[in-house]
Amino acid sequence: MIGVDAASVSDLVNSIKDFLEEQFHEVMVQGEVTNLSPSGAGHWYFTLSDENASISCALFRGDALRNPLIRSLKNGDKIVVLGPLSVYQKRGTFQLLGKRIFPAGEGQLKLQFERLKARLSQEGLFDLEKKKVLPLFPKRIAVITAEHGAALQDFLNVLDRRSLWLDVLIAPALVQGDGAPRSLREVLRKVQEIPGIDVIVLTRGGGSLEDLWAFNDEALVRAIAECPIPVISAVGHQVDYTLCDYVADHRSETPTAAAETLSQPQTELRARLTFCHTHLKSTLFKLNQHVQLLMHKFHPRELLNLMRQKLRDADKRLERIRLSDRGAELTGLRERTQRLDDGFFRLTHTTELQNQQRGEKLQRLEQVLRALNPTNVLARGYSYVSLPDGSVITSRDGFEGLAPGTPVNLVFHDGTGMAKKD
Repeated sequence: MIGVDAASVSDLVNSIKDFLEEQFHEVMVQGEVTNLSPSGAGHWYFTLSDENASISCALFRGDALRNPLIRSLKNGDKIVVLGPLSVYQKRGTFQLLGKRIFPAGEGQLKLQFERLKARLSQEGLFDLEKKKVLPLFPKRIAVITAEHGAALQDFLNVLDRRSLWLDVLIAPALVQGDGAPRSLREVLRKVQEIPGIDVIVLTRGGGSLEDLWAFNDEALVRAIAECPIPVISAVGHQVDYTLCDYVADHRSETPTAAAETLSQPQTELRARLTFCHTHLKSTLFKLNQHVQLLMHKFHPRELLNLMRQKLRDADKRLERIRLSDRGAELTGLRERTQRLDDGFFRLTHTTELQNQQRGEKLQRLEQVLRALNPTNVLARGYSYVSLPDGSVITSRDGFEGLAPGTPVNLVFHDGTGMAKKD
């Protein structure tokens, strides 16, 4: 009969999950990749196996982006997977959740690197607030590197080309091999005892993880953190990172980049001085031209010419305002005289025009009078009868009404004749 205290499947699986994740929160496993399968969501699933066993592994999308090696893997490759164990509850199976993956052979060194990096970071050795500021214009720098290495020559060539003043102290040290960490620490300690050092440059060329392992030495990292002089780490190439890069006050990608960083303020200063020199020459040239212009303008000869010109202008002005010759202009007599002449001309012209018009009118009236003159009619054979008092008999009835014997005048065009009525 089943007891009432029996656990559910979920409770059992959850208990196993909690136990496994607590006991195996970080494991490192090496094996061969099989059943490699990417998902549409960006996750990767594969099996890690050897001759006798296998385990399921999952690399979720965020971890896959941080491990670009996953995109070049293929079945049969041997790798090292670092991460916690976990339980997939729906199936009740456990799997390894990959956080970091490395090719087999490099896995152990990378694991040591990651673990030491995490521990030193927790101690605060990499905190930004502990970084010392590089001097803007260092006078003396110490370069810790291999004496005849290419990194040193690249560094010195850039400084020689770009810097204006820099005293470089070369501190030879081993940069590879078992004795390199101790050699680097001893040289770093000796350099700190030399007075006047403003910056220390720790550098070497690129290489594999094993070649650069001396710069991951814990004692060397702590020595750099305790160094009172600012330290620049320029180890390897752009993709190479060492613990010295994290603890140093400034990290340069290459030895050349370190030299450029140190010489950049001097390069900018030289460019600024060149600009100021050019600007100063231009300003002085303009100032000299201005001074020459002022000297020419205020030369005694020019001042005398200016005074003569002003006197000539004053004479001309006096000539224009002389009153004795401008009486007619100032009193308006000239204008009034001209207006009088214009009026006289218009009056004369108007009078002549009116006289002409009146003469023509008289001629027309004379012609009308001539046409109406009775004598002109009489000249054509006519005559009329008038009384002695001058009244004209204009009708027969008027003539018949005269008394017999009344004298009348017969008027012809060339004279008059006397007659009496019968």
